[in-house]
Amino acid sequence: MNELVELLNRYAEEYYQLDKPSISDAQYDTLYRELVMLESEHPELTLPNSPSHRVGGKILDGFEKYRHTYPLYSLQDGFSLEELQAFDERIRKEFPQVTYICELKIDGLSVSLTYEAGQLVVGATRGDGSIGENITENLKRVQDIPLTLTQARDVTVRGECYMPKTSFHRVNIDRQEKGEAEFANPRNAAAGTLRQLDTAIVASRGLATFLYQEASPTDMTSQSQVLLELDKMGFSTNRDYYLASSISEVWDFIEKIAEKRSHLPYEIDGIVVKVNDLAIQEELGFTVKAPRWAIAYKFPAEEKEAEILSVDWTVGRTGVVTPTANLTPVRLAGTTVSRATLHNVDYIADKDIRIGDTVIVYKAGDIIPAVLRVVESKRASQEVMAIPTLCPSCQSPLMHYEDEVALRCINPHCPSQIMNRLEHFASRDAMNIAGLGSSIVIKLFKTGLVKDVADIYRLTTENLLQLEGFKEKSAQKLYQAIQSSKNNSAEKLLFGLGIRHVGSKASKILVTKFGHLEALAQAQVEDIAEIEGLGQVIAQSLVSYFTSQGAKELLVELKEAGVNLAYKGQVAITDGLLSGMTVVLTGKLERLKRSEAKAKLESLGANVVGSVSKKTDLVVAGVDAGSKLTKAQELDIEVKDEAWLESL
Repeated sequence: MNELVELLNRYAEEYYQLDKPSISDAQYDTLYRELVMLESEHPELTLPNSPSHRVGGKILDGFEKYRHTYPLYSLQDGFSLEELQAFDERIRKEFPQVTYICELKIDGLSVSLTYEAGQLVVGATRGDGSIGENITENLKRVQDIPLTLTQARDVTVRGECYMPKTSFHRVNIDRQEKGEAEFANPRNAAAGTLRQLDTAIVASRGLATFLYQEASPTDMTSQSQVLLELDKMGFSTNRDYYLASSISEVWDFIEKIAEKRSHLPYEIDGIVVKVNDLAIQEELGFTVKAPRWAIAYKFPAEEKEAEILSVDWTVGRTGVVTPTANLTPVRLAGTTVSRATLHNVDYIADKDIRIGDTVIVYKAGDIIPAVLRVVESKRASQEVMAIPTLCPSCQSPLMHYEDEVALRCINPHCPSQIMNRLEHFASRDAMNIAGLGSSIVIKLFKTGLVKDVADIYRLTTENLLQLEGFKEKSAQKLYQAIQSSKNNSAEKLLFGLGIRHVGSKASKILVTKFGHLEALAQAQVEDIAEIEGLGQVIAQSLVSYFTSQGAKELLVELKEAGVNLAYKGQVAITDGLLSGMTVVLTGKLERLKRSEAKAKLESLGANVVGSVSKKTDLVVAGVDAGSKLTKAQELDIEVKDEAWLESL
């Protein structure tokens, strides 16, 4: 267990922090499963820095208030060179030889991390600077926050938790496909994520951190030394800082960063300028709100005026219809922008956006061009924008449900939806058909060779050679990729079908439980809803899908084409004595190893979990069972012993 924890944490650092993975995802997963199995057998030996603590699934009751031992101050803002010069003059009156350290101002959420003997004990938000909220469980799901330091010391550190631009883009695409309101920017996305009560959501969103301050007393002499020390302790620190001996050097650095800002993988909104010498910092002290030894230079918000020439309405694979404005071209954050998202019909109505309007355009998260607001003084059109009532792809009536912000086409034969579904089906997380991207999907659909996912498996190399740009080698390569995908385990296929609300994680849970897609297709709502981690919404969506005639025919066609419909891992038993029951093992067993007891329970159909809840049907308790047994008794859950298990 010690060896696995050390290895897995090192591999995670290579993957998340260094971007240089030395093993494949499959190899990592194999080692991780081995560790989880050992921890279930020997929970008393689980290490505090085990990567299993980073997995989601815990539902929090709420967040407790947390009083900071060391207050978190805000920073004085500056918006011009003149304000920076005034700051410098004030400092140099007392300390003429002062030097500054310039750090990127990450646009995220301030967090405080407290460690005792090198173990993370509290992670909290800034709050009002004196009292924040204890969000330790959520911060444990941020991959680059160390659970155990390289040194067994007591320390409190400060930093910024943020959402990288790639994570922000991925999260918003997912929300758009679900008909949910998109996050306006990465900062809002990070803040909203850390406020989630479901830690699984936090774990899935790809947050990251930069630590920049040792808040507890330190023996370092400069801020630059502090950053090096934080790095040695195992924290992520931003290496893009600069030591300056004058404000003119500070300004040169600001201008340099402003030019490359749009190319950074995270969002920044300024540069923090600090006195580098910690002894001088201490002498300068604080005002009521801010340190006298620091100033935050804020970049001017990059917003441009543009005219809306027209609006395009496009259909995604789930039927969500998204409006995009065509604009007079403007230069924004380093690129020429001629299109910008209008998000959804509710956003258009709320902002009263009309064709012909002059609008303020910005880049959400410095990535996605979006319309911020209308310049009403320049309004030319008195006509409210016409919202389509028919699908732009298939002309079917559009629906605008009360619980959604999006328009939706519900025609399963809509061409745009079909092409997007085909692309999703072939994507890496689904059937992983290399070479079957968007442009090829469009060609296959428009030539009539592929109308649904089953048609993919009817393609021959001769069919592919009909497509523009295909030669013998490229046709053979794609054909082989299609054939290889037939052997995927069924969770890849289930996710590839693009059933609403059914993601890759739910797909894995479902096929593990039912073993085969034909068995899942026969399941009732209540059979699915009672599975831990799923629920009524997913259950209803699945049953609606599989009871449709189209889905029934598709499964038959896929099976006839030789596509595997079975789960290739260990299948749950559905006809055992304990089938459908959620069971918890606790305490020390005298004759069976914990792994043997778990295997026996699973062979009888039980779903063995680690914690007792209202959903638990049975607890098997050994000696010294402790709090799990107490909770089971409080909830009036049936308790059995080791002898009972052996008797089965």
